Amino acid sequence: MQEMSKKIALVTGANKGIGLGIAHQLAKRGITVLLGARDTARGEQAAAKLRGEALDAHFVRLDLVRPETIEAAAASIAAQFQRLDILVNNAGINDPADGPPSTADLNSVKRAMETNFLGTLAVTQAMLPLLRRAAAARIVNLSSGLASLEKNGDPAWDFASFKLIGYNASKAALNMLTVQPAYELRDTGIKVNSVSPGFVATDMNEHRGTLTIEEGAAGPVRLALLPANGPSGRFFSGDGFHPW
Repeated sequence: MQEMSKKIALVTGANKGIGLGIAHQLAKRGITVLLGARDTARGEQAAAKLRGEALDAHFVRLDLVRPETIEAAAASIAAQFQRLDILVNNAGINDPADGPPSTADLNSVKRAMETNFLGTLAVTQAMLPLLRRAAAARIVNLSSGLASLEKNGDPAWDFASFKLIGYNASKAALNMLTVQPAYELRDTGIKVNSVSPGFVATDMNEHRGTLTIEEGAAGPVRLALLPANGPSGRFFSGDGFHPW
């Protein structure tokens, strides 16, 4: 039987990159971490790697575009742990056929929205009953600076040329999946926030990022462990609040 005092965290897309970094940092703080991933072999391997450091980590099969895996994951967590204290919505994709509005492949845009927004919405809905069972749950959405409407409209911004209508719009929609649940859950102990981890060197950007995995994971972990007087419904970056 799981210790009732020990927190339970689910991190989606946790078999590598920032997701695995977040899972690692949470597990090192004594939290039971469930590594959500669509690839069973890679997910099991990632969980085994953490267990090799004497950390409490378990693989959960979770594919954001396959509702049956989301439902099965929620049922499995309910049966084994009865609740969920932390949900980190990290899983996301980009697509090489994405681009500016005038040229982006529509199927690419659709894939980005289905995974990054609709899939995350489905996971959040499925896990919310478990989060409500926790004393003070936290939901953290991994957004991006590219989601910022203010920054996208600033031609002097360092990333002004990164106009990926599918990816940027899907992350902007994810930010809406922060402010609306935060309002809906305002009278509960659940806090919901978005965070841009920064330009982290990962497979998604062919490791061109300037931050390490550990640096990128720090912000999401901080929000996952917010105290009772912490904020909700906000968008953060590494150096404070991020403009919407």
